[in-house]
Amino acid sequence: MLSRARWGRLPLTQRLTLFFTVVAASVVLGLGILFLVETGRHFVALDRITLQEKQHLIEEILRNSHSAQDARRRLDEALGYHHGLYVLVEGSQGEAIFQSQGFAADAGSAPARPSTGIESFGTWKRGGSIFHTLRFEATPAYSHANAPTKLRVLIATDTEHHAQFLQDLQRDLAIYVVAAIVVCAFLSWLAARQGLAPLREMRSRAAAVTGQKLTERMPVQAVPVEMADLAQELNRMLDRLQEDFQRLTDFSSDLAHELRTPISNLLTQTQVALSSKRDAATYRDILASNAEEFQRLARMVADMLFLAKTERGVDLPHKERFSARQDALALLEFYEAVAEEKRIRLRLEGDGDMEGDRLMFRRAASNLLSNALRHTPEGGTITVHIADTADSTVVSVENTGSEIDPKMLPRLFDRFYRADPARAHPDSEGSGLGLAITRAIAEAHGGSVTVTSSKGRTCFALVFPHRLTQA
Repeated sequence: MLSRARWGRLPLTQRLTLFFTVVAASVVLGLGILFLVETGRHFVALDRITLQEKQHLIEEILRNSHSAQDARRRLDEALGYHHGLYVLVEGSQGEAIFQSQGFAADAGSAPARPSTGIESFGTWKRGGSIFHTLRFEATPAYSHANAPTKLRVLIATDTEHHAQFLQDLQRDLAIYVVAAIVVCAFLSWLAARQGLAPLREMRSRAAAVTGQKLTERMPVQAVPVEMADLAQELNRMLDRLQEDFQRLTDFSSDLAHELRTPISNLLTQTQVALSSKRDAATYRDILASNAEEFQRLARMVADMLFLAKTERGVDLPHKERFSARQDALALLEFYEAVAEEKRIRLRLEGDGDMEGDRLMFRRAASNLLSNALRHTPEGGTITVHIADTADSTVVSVENTGSEIDPKMLPRLFDRFYRADPARAHPDSEGSGLGLAITRAIAEAHGGSVTVTSSKGRTCFALVFPHRLTQA
């Protein structure tokens, strides 16, 4: 028997071939054995019927016999020339009334004699021969009424021709079984190979998937129903991989672009400063400018580290229950000076309690307010609305101004993505990570963030569940 380790390494085609071959061999062998057994039983039944017919003939002869000599003559005429059939008729004293020619002298040692009036069917083995026997008692016509004579009769039929037939049949069945097993093994291998052809097709397509070629998909319609689910799941996996790979590619490109600008500024300013001697004031200005670029790089790196942690599943550092209105009011007071400078009106509506990290909530709401202040025109309005529903608290930041293209809405929370390709806000210190961080904070609380833009209003909504769950 194959060990479990070797069986586990056995190719699936060979497993199925072996399994089908064993099943087919078991079925064929079982049918062969059943056929042999039933054939043997049939021969036994035929011999029994033959012996019973001879019993009736002997009883009829004895009923019409007038003496023992008459009975012997009649029996010899009726049974003397039957090949393979032997008859022994004994008197009450054990004397032989009739004995077929060639019948063994020790026939009396055949199976035990029956009780009076009851026939007994059995098997008698003598040397290499096997006989089916029928033993019974009969009363002849010449028996006296006062002292009836009971004759003991033994009929035997040789089973050699049956045995020879069964031997030949067994040999033919053995040849057939071996041939059938070989044919079944080949057909099983062929069926398994053809049945697993869709898997080989899926394997070849999967082997064709590379970092430069992620569009290959499994043939869902061309595989059997049992493999369709697997093909669909593999296609969904490839879709996710392609989406993540594209996102990673875009992120790498955007990150290189974002880092290139401050590094280029630092390098240029440093080279210019080193090209000739400067006074102390000039060096201080250059260092101050470099410090601003370093701060921008530091913020970008810190934001990237935060996003990387949230993608791996971050545990909220400080969980507490707090009032969303109080923290929103504190943020509005912080941005009040900027709003007054741009003549933007700030409003706060509603109230609700939240469970989670207060500082992370403030950062998410601050990102939305900062984003709204950058894109709200002078004289516009920013409204922070807090709604406490049955299972969550929703904090919405709505601002007036130009609408966002609906095609851009799904990508607003991607890293480094800006709805304005021309970057119409050069005064902004944002790096394109604010909304991505906002989404990460919401998901860390088990919530979500959505955006809508229509009829001159853009609304970002943060949803925080009352029962805190980790994303």
